[in-house]
Amino acid sequence: MTKPVLFCYDGSDGSKTALAAAAALIKPADAVVLVVWMPAAAQLARAGSFIVAIPNEGEIDEQEAASARQIAEEGAAGARSRGYRASARIAQANESVVKTIDDVAQEIDAGLIVCGQRGRGVIGSALLGSVSHALAAHTKRPVLIAPQHSS
Repeated sequence: MTKPVLFCYDGSDGSKTALAAAAALIKPADAVVLVVWMPAAAQLARAGSFIVAIPNEGEIDEQEAASARQIAEEGAAGARSRGYRASARIAQANESVVKTIDDVAQEIDAGLIVCGQRGRGVIGSALLGSVSHALAAHTKRPVLIAPQHSS
């Protein structure tokens, strides 16, 4: 692969499975391991909250970004252990996680986007949505969605 692989990573078993599945299928290449985080105000708005002021909002957001950086570094280390030349990256989603992933994929000219599947089931996905399926439906780039295997 001549273009970088973009791994969508959140530290979950599903994202770890996706990384392993891609490594088994795709010759190691340049890669970016992306963790998308959302500010507290955006998270509350998505949950339907009408709170207008959040105590310690800046501190909460700093903690979210720091946690995202740590998870991204963990994912990049996992990709490097599988032969990828991987760097860690975080991105703040102000609108949607899917749009943020697609924007980063466009910016780095990703040849492939890899993401896991949470395994919510039909009803859970219908109610909560699925980042992996929304991404596959809206991006113009190839997407590898690896199902989460239960042990």
